Amino acid sequence: MNEIKRLVEQAWENRLLLKEAEVKMAVDEVIELLDKGKLRVAEPQGENWLVNDWVKKAVILYFPLRKMETVELGIFEFHDKIPLKKDYAKQGIRVVPHAIARYGAFLAKGVVMMPSYINIGAYVGGNTMVDTWATVGSCAQIGSHVHLSGGVGIGGVLEPVQAAPVIIEDNCFIGSRSIVVEGVRIGKEAVLGANVVITQSTKIIDVSASEKKEYKGYIPPRSVVIPGSYTKQFPAGEFNVPCALIIGKRSKSTDTKTSLNDALREYHVSV
Repeated sequence: MNEIKRLVEQAWENRLLLKEAEVKMAVDEVIELLDKGKLRVAEPQGENWLVNDWVKKAVILYFPLRKMETVELGIFEFHDKIPLKKDYAKQGIRVVPHAIARYGAFLAKGVVMMPSYINIGAYVGGNTMVDTWATVGSCAQIGSHVHLSGGVGIGGVLEPVQAAPVIIEDNCFIGSRSIVVEGVRIGKEAVLGANVVITQSTKIIDVSASEKKEYKGYIPPRSVVIPGSYTKQFPAGEFNVPCALIIGKRSKSTDTKTSLNDALREYHVSV
């Protein structure tokens, strides 16, 4: 792996090296390892996450190595550089037409893809539901037993290579039409209600206690979150600006599904 990393780093600094066979093989090997889940763009390190910049570099370098090809699937035709994933039955993955995952994205056993899209470099943990018209962007990291509801948009990131991908940790519920982008991290067992939009600049305000607490780019574990707004002064006057409100916490429970239902009932969260 150290040798593969060295070749990728060298090619990143000097793209002429992409003509060399050993460099091409190194880049191809990284994408193959990503596809099989043996390598990740980002991986948990205790309570934090480690971003493997060089793996993202390999994903970027993979594109100029590929040629445009026409792929025909029955009456459908595609024209692209990246092939699609295959062998879903062997991997224990349910894929409903017209769901698409690109080669280089990993889907663990038990993943269900309704008509949706998962991009190269993404990681989706076991028994996660990617619901209708949800999208998982390049290099996004989705945990196990997560539910991405209909129309959810999980942003992708390739450049800058040092930028962290979006991370949705285990047992989260992301409500319909919610958008999470720009390397935002959603802690374990958090619940996002419908239409919550979180970017790195979005104010995340915990209003569940007598004094508010603010976060940026991070939702703490077990938080129950709804869309909100706050008043901001502009030269033209005061206007409401979108934010995300943490209105409570899911109870600690070994039965996370029961805990989720309790959270939805208690806080009247639309999903």
